[in-house]
Amino acid sequence: MKYLVRDKIFAIGDDYWIEDEDGRPAFLVDGKALRLRDTLELKDRDGRVLVTLRQKLLSLRDAMTIERDEHPLATIRRKRLSLLRNHYRVTLVDGTELDVSGRILDREFAVEYEGELLAHISRRWFRVRDTYAVDVLREDADASLLIAVAVCVIRMAERGGD
Repeated sequence: MKYLVRDKIFAIGDDYWIEDEDGRPAFLVDGKALRLRDTLELKDRDGRVLVTLRQKLLSLRDAMTIERDEHPLATIRRKRLSLLRNHYRVTLVDGTELDVSGRILDREFAVEYEGELLAHISRRWFRVRDTYAVDVLREDADASLLIAVAVCVIRMAERGGD
């Protein structure tokens, strides 16, 4: 399933809709303004919070956490930096690790688990600069988690100047 993200980098509160491939609103990214740390909520179209994304305050390396029902679900950290690609590691609470690599700021990257492609993020299908797609390739994958991962690594890359 492909989701279209129209992120508004300069929007007050960072609120924006993510649409499914048929153009229907699927998720709302709700930025929480005036918070001590970067906080976003990913909500379904009925307004229910699916996951919360938070910047870790006291971390040696830039990191964000993803929470579900106020319980930690995953932590995202920069893995390593090379000249052409950025790498991030997503560590789920059960110890599972996902790898995120590609050109994050160009919105051209992938999320993999043990070499299997779970999601491909790309703006190559669009002419509009602030639109990209999150193509969730497995039907049994948690789309809200993969979208949250994409949003987190993009925010981290923008903050870190990758």
